[in-house]
Amino acid sequence: NEMAELAQSQAPIHYKLFAGSSNMELASKVAECIGVPLGKATIGRFNDGECNIQLGENVRNAHVFLIQSTCPPVNDALMELFLMVRCFRRASAKTVTAIVPYYGYARQDRKTTARVPISASDVAMLLEAAGVDRMLSLDLHCGQIQGFFHHAPVDNLHALIEHVPYFVKEVVPSFKDDPIAVVSPDAGGVARAKMFMEALSALNVQNISLAITIKHRRAAGEVEAMNIVGEIKGKHCIIVDDMIDTAGTLCKSADSLREMGALSVSACATHALFSGTAVEKIGKSALRHVIVSDTIPIRRDFPAGSDAERALRDKIKVVSCARLLAEAIRSIHVGTSVSSLFSVTPSSHH
Repeated sequence: NEMAELAQSQAPIHYKLFAGSSNMELASKVAECIGVPLGKATIGRFNDGECNIQLGENVRNAHVFLIQSTCPPVNDALMELFLMVRCFRRASAKTVTAIVPYYGYARQDRKTTARVPISASDVAMLLEAAGVDRMLSLDLHCGQIQGFFHHAPVDNLHALIEHVPYFVKEVVPSFKDDPIAVVSPDAGGVARAKMFMEALSALNVQNISLAITIKHRRAAGEVEAMNIVGEIKGKHCIIVDDMIDTAGTLCKSADSLREMGALSVSACATHALFSGTAVEKIGKSALRHVIVSDTIPIRRDFPAGSDAERALRDKIKVVSCARLLAEAIRSIHVGTSVSSLFSVTPSSHH
């Protein structure tokens, strides 16, 4: 009888939302969308740079959702993620779901030359060893990273669910009735570009075609020549990619497309790494609109009047993925299907 009373008095299993330090802004937005406050945790550095982590509240038997993009500085963010997961495990959390909007090391997904690590897989191994029960990410560089996690299910959401409706509302009207070409920057991105194109069609955008650029590289990040499969002349081009790193390839592609007769060139990418002088390059380039997500915080302290500052003001538009992540967390917690978050329908967007 005492046991029955105890069972009734036990609080229901609840969920808690925590954030690492790599993208607090996004974490706060997600918390706001769900209506759950961020869990209390001290995340700092010791004098020698080691992670200093302490949870400020009880997580025993809680379902913990931890938001941490492994964006630059990648290794700091990754170590922090690893140690926080260990921390929750030692504090007896019931489950730990890692929400990693941007999954670093994703581009090292196979052995391209001899004697190299397959880092994307090794990071997955590290997270599973730490005790991650589930992984949620946004636009993984390639889908097979889901298979690098052997025990934890992986949800790979697509930012185009937010990007396409924004694009249709804000950018497409300026194209009048001119045709549109969705351009994949390489053969690997064709599936992504096709999804983007289908999403545009679902929102009643007419006259869309698909094109692929094929680049001949000298070294990573350096482009030599470019060929195009598909018709882009007299069309508004949208380059669809999963990330913008140094933006070198993107800007050169945009300039080439313009030279080949494109009416305008815009870009849509999920992760805005913006390494080095990327923002400045975008400012100088032929790109008209660059739509990105907020999986990675974007630096904004550029001098007034500079190319970079102008790019951030006039070209780069950040469309938040917070609502998408919030919906996914809610679905995972309540036990409803996450698959409804994979398709754009005219009604899915409020």
